Amino acid sequence: MTDPHTGRADPHLGRGALAPVTDRAGGAATSQVTDQEAARRWRLVLGRYAAQELQQGPGDAGIERALQYLYDREYVERGHRLGKQPGARGGGGSLDPSALKALDWLGQARTLFPRETFERMQVDAVSRYRLTELLADPTAAEALEPSRELATALLQVRGRLDDRAAAGLRTVIARVVEDIVRRLRPQFATALSGRKDRSRRSMHKVSQNFDGKRTLQANLSRYDPESGRLIVQDVRFVSRARRTLTWEVVLLVDQSGSMAASLLYSAVCAGIMSALPGISVRLAVFDTSVVDLSHLAHDPVAVLLTAQLGGGTDIAKAMRYAEQRVTNPSRTVVVLVSDFEEGGSVAQLLASVRRLAESGVRLLGLAALDESAEPVYDQGTARRLAESGMHVAALTPERFAEWLGEVLV
Repeated sequence: MTDPHTGRADPHLGRGALAPVTDRAGGAATSQVTDQEAARRWRLVLGRYAAQELQQGPGDAGIERALQYLYDREYVERGHRLGKQPGARGGGGSLDPSALKALDWLGQARTLFPRETFERMQVDAVSRYRLTELLADPTAAEALEPSRELATALLQVRGRLDDRAAAGLRTVIARVVEDIVRRLRPQFATALSGRKDRSRRSMHKVSQNFDGKRTLQANLSRYDPESGRLIVQDVRFVSRARRTLTWEVVLLVDQSGSMAASLLYSAVCAGIMSALPGISVRLAVFDTSVVDLSHLAHDPVAVLLTAQLGGGTDIAKAMRYAEQRVTNPSRTVVVLVSDFEEGGSVAQLLASVRRLAESGVRLLGLAALDESAEPVYDQGTARRLAESGMHVAALTPERFAEWLGEVLV
C-alpha cells in the first residue's frame, strides 16, 4: 500500500492489506484485531501527520524513524513545515538529516524491512530524494544492495549527481554489471559458439545443444506400451562447429530517457560478445545524435558511465550511420535496441532498413522492456520495420542470445 502524496509504502504488507477480514468463529474479536492492525499500518503510511489520531504500534519506533528519515523529504519539497505535528500539544520532531546519517539509515532499513521493500527504498533514496551521501560515502556505497532497479535509477539521475558521488556510482554499477555478466555469459558463450554439428555427439549438456531425434532413438527400447510413456535415461546432445569466419555485430542502442534498463543489458551483452571468438562488435548509442562507443564495448561499466540518457530519438540517423560502416554485408548483423518511438523521419528510416536488407545485412530489432519485462514500444513503427526487412521481437537478454545464435549460422 502506498500513500499517493508521499510515496510512502506499507513496510510489511502488500496491496490490499487493509481489506476487511471475516472470521466465522469470533467475528467481534477478529474485527477488533483487524482494526488495530489497520490503524497501525495507516500510521506507518501517514507518518507524523497521524501522530495523535493513530497511535504508534509497539516495536514500530525504528520502522517509523527509518520511514520518516526518507519520506518526510517529500513534505519538505512540497513546502510543509515539520516543526509540529497536526493536533499535537507539544512540539513534534523536526526533520534533521544529521539525526540519522545515511549510512546508519541504510543499515537500519536493511534489518527492519523485507528485501523487496528495502530495495524499493534504496531506489527512492537515490532517484527521488537525491540522497547522494549514500554514494559519496564509500562504506555506504558498498552497503547498497545491488539490483537492476537501483542501477537503472542511478543511470537516470547520473547527470544530477555531484563529483563526490562519482566513485560510489561506479561501485554500484560495477557490482550490478558483474552480477548480470555472471548470469548471461554462459548463455551467450553457448548460443554463439558456432553452428550445430549433428554428426558429432557432445558431452556438453545444455538445452541449446539438445538432440531430440537421437534422444528418441536411444530410448525407444524403454517405451512402455501399457502406460504409453517413454522412459528417457540417455539424453543426447550435439556438438558445435567452430566458426572460421568473423561476424560483425553492429549494436545500435537508443539512449532516450525511457531506455535505462535496455541500455544496461545492451552494454553487458556487448561486453560479453566482445570477448567471444569470431565476433567483432561495433557499439553505438544514439538519441538525436550518434556516438560510437566501439572502443569501450569490452567494458560495460565504462559504456554506462559514458552514455547520456535523455533527449530525443532519431533512429533514421542511427541506421544511416550503420549503413556507412558495413563493409561485408553477408557477414554483418545490425541489432537495433529501441522503443521505436521515432522522432525523425520514418520514411528515411524505412528506406535505410530496406537498403540494408537488400544488401544482405541481417537486421534484428529488439524492443524495449519495462521494469516488469513487459514490452514497451511503438507497435506501428515496429510493424513497418518488419515489413521493410527487419526481424522484430521483444525478448529477454537470455532469449536474445539464443536468437542471435540462430542468425549467426
